[in-house]
Amino acid sequence: MRVAALVAGLGLVGGLLSAPALAKVSKEEAARLGAELTPIGAERAGNADGSIPAWEGGLSQAPACFRGAGTRYCDPFPGDQPLYTITNGNVAQHSQQLSAGQLAMFAKYPSYRLNVYPTRRNALNATLEFEGESLKNAILGFPFPIPKTAQEVIWNHKLRYRGVGAARWNNQAAVTPSGAYTLVEITEDVKFPYASRSATPESINNIIIYFLQIVRNPPRLAGQITLVHETMDQVREPRRAWQYSPGQRRIRRAPNVAYDNPSTASDGLRTNDQLDGYNGATDRYTWKLVGKKEMVIPYNSYKLHSDQYKYQDIILKSHINQDLPRYERHRVWVVEATLRPGTSHMFRRRVFYIEEDSWQIALVDLYDNRNQLWRWQELHSLQAYDKPYIGPPVMETAYDLQSSRYIAYSMNNESPETVERDFDESYFDPSNVTKQSFK
Repeated sequence: MRVAALVAGLGLVGGLLSAPALAKVSKEEAARLGAELTPIGAERAGNADGSIPAWEGGLSQAPACFRGAGTRYCDPFPGDQPLYTITNGNVAQHSQQLSAGQLAMFAKYPSYRLNVYPTRRNALNATLEFEGESLKNAILGFPFPIPKTAQEVIWNHKLRYRGVGAARWNNQAAVTPSGAYTLVEITEDVKFPYASRSATPESINNIIIYFLQIVRNPPRLAGQITLVHETMDQVREPRRAWQYSPGQRRIRRAPNVAYDNPSTASDGLRTNDQLDGYNGATDRYTWKLVGKKEMVIPYNSYKLHSDQYKYQDIILKSHINQDLPRYERHRVWVVEATLRPGTSHMFRRRVFYIEEDSWQIALVDLYDNRNQLWRWQELHSLQAYDKPYIGPPVMETAYDLQSSRYIAYSMNNESPETVERDFDESYFDPSNVTKQSFK
């Protein structure tokens, strides 16, 4: 029997996709799901010293401070205090739980620190469904709850449940070594056909994500549009992408919206395939599943997401304000991607750390063509406790360790909260997108 799909229980947000063959899962392995493993494949038990608790279903209801759907997610753990803080003075004793990028930040910036809180495993209940004989017949959820290869782990990240669609602000700031930046305000609308409860493998027509991005500010960039139809089988059909420039007043096909081409208004600090940690085709890399380990990662970052803080409070010289993010100790899958001979990419090697309860990429170490650590990504997530999934990252950062610059993005502290929305497919039709985007 093959595990085909995981119905909405735990999930995440972000990312764009493609599709491999589904690995066989024996009846004995499948029986582990919901027993010693959670329904999506994480280890149910805590660790030996108790710093990672056993999984008991996570948040079962919204906290009293939550005002309802569409409002900002408040902190359900306001009484939590840091168990300890990792600084330059004690980083050596915690080095086994830190990534190469985190260690490099400590070495480069004396002001860098991590406030480590009690671990909260915020995953809601999930139900496993066995329906279909291969990924071509799979729909809705995590295709590989018991992964055997690195690409299966990456596919779980890319295909995780995140609702049927969403409308969000993705504001970003490319920060210079002096700490200066210009805020770029962006709206993004997304539809996930793969996640619809009424979807069939045939009905999605090989499209698993529709994505529309519009730059709203500053005025010199306003009106730029990027439209993507992300395909499941990218061998059969690569990603479809279009871009619209107000100066040209027409929408054009844009095959460069992929891989290591610079993303919108990023000042060269982020590539297209870095959004959500990783998105798009995996064909330029050879993938290796390193295994699992315990790491200190960003998690439950409600304070960082608060509208009580302005961007000027968050975005500082050298790095974001480290008083605001929350870090916890969690088990992660470690996946290494090495550039395949005969292909090209600005990153020769990438090491991903994917949190086991959510399949969310939390950290990424990025190496240049000399195989020297060059850049480093961090993704801050939180539980969308009125929905059956972990919400989209409330901030992503990409640090350039060589130039002392960084970019912070996926922020909405001074904008409306992300809302779930079921868009009609016609909303993402290239012939309609320019007139719809400015309604």
